[in-house]
Amino acid sequence: MKRVGIVFGILFLFIVLFVFISELVSPKYSIHLVEGGMIRDYYLENTHHDVLFLGDCEVYANLNPMNLYENYGITSYVRGTSQQLMWQSYFILKETLHYETPKVVVLNVNAMRYSEPVSEAYNRLTIDEMKWSKEKIEIIKASMTKEENFFSYLFPILRYHSRITSLTDEDFTYLFQKKKNTHNGFLINQNVKPYTSFPTERPLTQSDFSPIDYEYLDKIRVLCEENKITLVLMKAPSLYPYWYPEYEENIKRYANTYQLDYYNFLEKIEEIGIDYQKDTYDGGLHLNLTGANKLSTYFGAILKEKYSLQDHRNDDKIKEVYEKKLREYYKEVES
Repeated sequence: MKRVGIVFGILFLFIVLFVFISELVSPKYSIHLVEGGMIRDYYLENTHHDVLFLGDCEVYANLNPMNLYENYGITSYVRGTSQQLMWQSYFILKETLHYETPKVVVLNVNAMRYSEPVSEAYNRLTIDEMKWSKEKIEIIKASMTKEENFFSYLFPILRYHSRITSLTDEDFTYLFQKKKNTHNGFLINQNVKPYTSFPTERPLTQSDFSPIDYEYLDKIRVLCEENKITLVLMKAPSLYPYWYPEYEENIKRYANTYQLDYYNFLEKIEEIGIDYQKDTYDGGLHLNLTGANKLSTYFGAILKEKYSLQDHRNDDKIKEVYEKKLREYYKEVES
């Protein structure tokens, strides 16, 4: 009996050591590559959101939920991630529905241009920090490149073991407690880099989107219908990569077929008041804080009026939560 106890003790210590080393070598996404930590911030939320934004960097850089709350009392969250693909948006929506059912889901359509996984690096930024669930298993299987394998997600040490020789202060500081870097999924950037020019757009080799993108767009639409959620499509006012007229026609056709609202904010740049000499941090790919506030103020008015969203600024429970959120938000803005 004593020998069995020793064996179990050794096994327990081995498991603890394995988990510790695995966590130690895994990226912390707290100081560097903070985009990989955005997905986990959602699990810290303790109030409902009337609006959920899905998509790639065109949502988490361009739409500011703090602005939407301050101006309209709209509660919202951006579950956007770097290079988020259509099937990833679908599984993230499915996962979100375990926690809450928003009234409106806004899906940025830029990812319709991609028909296959872009790279493991982008996959990791979206998937690594998701909580384990059926949806995480599904998103891994749907997203893996040919060079990846499922077990490297299940046991991160298989992927990141080589980092043991290049650990930094970040790995130790944020070993057990990760740093929160977003404000309801919005990543602040106050730098200014004016637009100058982009490479000339290449002719399209295929004018329509891939069947897999339509398949997952359909899945998102049906999932919203089943849960009585209003699905809204949008195209953020990012100047690059180029949004071809053929893309625009495809989305308009889909929206008309299924009676969905679609907003292309590239067509509303002047009306919104965006100045690409001042309102972008990378020459027109993404908006900076001033640009994101302009777009959010403009879109917020549409969301409030068209979809009859409640003003939560007079709800004492919500107000208390958002007063704390706003203090943290302005502390970073003013730092």
